[in-house]
Amino acid sequence: MLAFLRKQKYLIDYTLASLLRRKGKNVGLLTVYTLIVFMLASVMLFAHGLRHEAGLVLQSTPEIIVQRMQAGRHAMIPAEYLQRIGRMRGVTKKEGRLWGYYYDSAVKANYTVMTGGQTDAVLSEIAIGSGIARVRGLAIGDYLTLRSQSGDAFSFKITAVLDTESELVSADLLLMAPGAFRHVFGTEEGLYTDLVLSVRNPREVSKVAEKLAKLLPDTRLITREEILRTYDAVFSWRQGVVFILLVGAVLAFVIFAWDKASGLSAEERREIGVLKAIGWETADIMRMKFWEGAIISLTAFLIGYVAAYVHVFFASASLFEPVLKGWSVLYPRFRLTPSVDGLQAATLFFFSVLPYIVATIVPIWRTSITDPDAVMR
Repeated sequence: MLAFLRKQKYLIDYTLASLLRRKGKNVGLLTVYTLIVFMLASVMLFAHGLRHEAGLVLQSTPEIIVQRMQAGRHAMIPAEYLQRIGRMRGVTKKEGRLWGYYYDSAVKANYTVMTGGQTDAVLSEIAIGSGIARVRGLAIGDYLTLRSQSGDAFSFKITAVLDTESELVSADLLLMAPGAFRHVFGTEEGLYTDLVLSVRNPREVSKVAEKLAKLLPDTRLITREEILRTYDAVFSWRQGVVFILLVGAVLAFVIFAWDKASGLSAEERREIGVLKAIGWETADIMRMKFWEGAIISLTAFLIGYVAAYVHVFFASASLFEPVLKGWSVLYPRFRLTPSVDGLQAATLFFFSVLPYIVATIVPIWRTSITDPDAVMR
């Protein structure tokens, strides 16, 4: 075993020396290789990080959302529906929510407006997301004016700017008192945007939803699991869009790498002939070329993946965030929690490293089984 390891060490030493003799070709190949791995890994890590972050955020959402449907569209739901639900078995909490969207023509962006549920909250006070504060240049103590459905202007004193740690979900958020919400949007008393229910046992969510569907046939029920699946599908779709945009670059790299790996130069053929002439066996030459392909591909993969990790989790993935985040105006600033999907990393490794190693071995085998004298001539 020790002799085998020592032999591999000598082969690696020779391979490194051989690579340095052709440093121009190999540095160019390594640079392009690393760049492709970096781009693909950045997209995969960022999409997975967003899915992971969304999953963590949505874990605190209610298990069931009840929305009233009218003519196939979402409509306001009467508070009387809460009485119709009653004390359903398994439901630990039920309440109505008020939320909506407000278009701000000054910055051409939609704000998400919600109420905190405090009936005694001051009508003239409001809390804003850090994205709104940044875009509008607002701070605590300033005033934000919103126009109601009837055209009346309401001025709210900003009492809080929501924590930047929650900017993923609060960048475009306005929090106001229920009474203020009803004044701005013209919502009548006794009407809610939707109802939310908390279920004690997660395994009973589908059963509770089934009962609600029979009890309230004019409603649409949305479970937390359905929201998670939707977010997963959206981020997967956006990830696929970026991959499609990178297809041209990837195909160009495949052609470039295959040409460099499979097309042996006259100098390389002569080197193989000399090695055969001085006693190297075909297996030794193939091992040497295996280590050459492994060194280049593994180095490119490690550098590219580490650079992508830093780019995504410490530089906010600035190259891809507009496509994958999806906000049109109010881009939240946040740092994703480092999260790596082992299956994704293994898939990228399999499709970026192994093909190149195979591409280096096949032409070498064809050359190494040829007579040394014919190769050198």
